[in-house]
Amino acid sequence: MQTMHTAWYSARTKPKHEHIAAANVRRQLLLPVFFPRLRLEKMTRRGLVNVAEPLFPCYIFVRCVVEEKISDLQRLSGISRLVQFGGKYPPVADAIISELQACFGQDDAIDLGSRLIPGDEVTVASGAFAGMSAQVLKSLPAKKRVQILLEILGRPTAVEVGSEAVMVRKNSVADLAPFLAAPAQRARQCA
Repeated sequence: MQTMHTAWYSARTKPKHEHIAAANVRRQLLLPVFFPRLRLEKMTRRGLVNVAEPLFPCYIFVRCVVEEKISDLQRLSGISRLVQFGGKYPPVADAIISELQACFGQDDAIDLGSRLIPGDEVTVASGAFAGMSAQVLKSLPAKKRVQILLEILGRPTAVEVGSEAVMVRKNSVADLAPFLAAPAQRARQCA
């Protein structure tokens, strides 16, 4: 038997339904929800678009007394089930959620924007060099441009293109993990 107190619990959502599940928990059950997201730029067939991807795909965190809300949560649209081990619903430590919330701020999102840095491997997505692989030499954010190193006619050539014309080869949440951990590590060192 679990104790009757308010704690954070992890709820598994249906794929690509995290935002729906979070909205339904807030609107219908009036419970606090933490749904951390990353805002980043991704290259699609339509070009460069800003997207918000969940930090934990298919999971949200809900603060409640689990014994009172379990059936309501599991019947809610967007939620598959609460995470459980051995028939028990393990709470997520308040300290973990607090630390994550401190990193993500009020709207539960971190804006990564364009994070091209020298040495990044990119693919040119549009323009005369579309489809070619390159390496970033210099980021020029004021001009919204980037200097890349292309191999043209067997020789390395520095070319300046719009930053929207290139996409980083590795742009998944797993690839962003070192980038995301860096601000937290700096904050701990300062404290």
